Amino acid sequence: MFKKYSRFFALALFCVFGISVTSASAIDLDEATRTVVADSSGNTTVLSPEQVKRGKRLFNATCGACHVGGMTKTNPNVGLDPEGLSLATPRRDSIAALVDYLKNPTSYDGLDSIAEIHPSIKSADIYPRMRSLTDEDLYSIAGHIMLQPKIVTEKWGGGKIYY
Repeated sequence: MFKKYSRFFALALFCVFGISVTSASAIDLDEATRTVVADSSGNTTVLSPEQVKRGKRLFNATCGACHVGGMTKTNPNVGLDPEGLSLATPRRDSIAALVDYLKNPTSYDGLDSIAEIHPSIKSADIYPRMRSLTDEDLYSIAGHIMLQPKIVTEKWGGGKIYY
């Protein structure tokens, strides 16, 4: 009989603890933090909390293996930090530019297509994880990339020093 009640008590305690921890551990980002550059004209957009969560989940699932912490494992000299994105040709320091890159990636100097070696919508037949991504998904991933420097500061794209 004690065994029966102890299981019930443990389950009840787990549920109460789960509810209290879930509400306390959620990070609420203010609107200023969620405001990122939308396009090359400098227009900004505010990401919704849902886009922030979705972008993080999708980035970790599709991009996180090669871009841990915003660095590029295959080429540590090129990262996803704001400076690295702004020096690319064309510039990749906005959501629209990153979405364009995820559809049709080019080399850092913009001269050659690298769709065969970098996951993209164009090469979805080679990279199955890209097949099911919609434009909204790409927007969320790009939003995550633009948001991270505001959250983790210099760690994002900082390379081996931090990761």
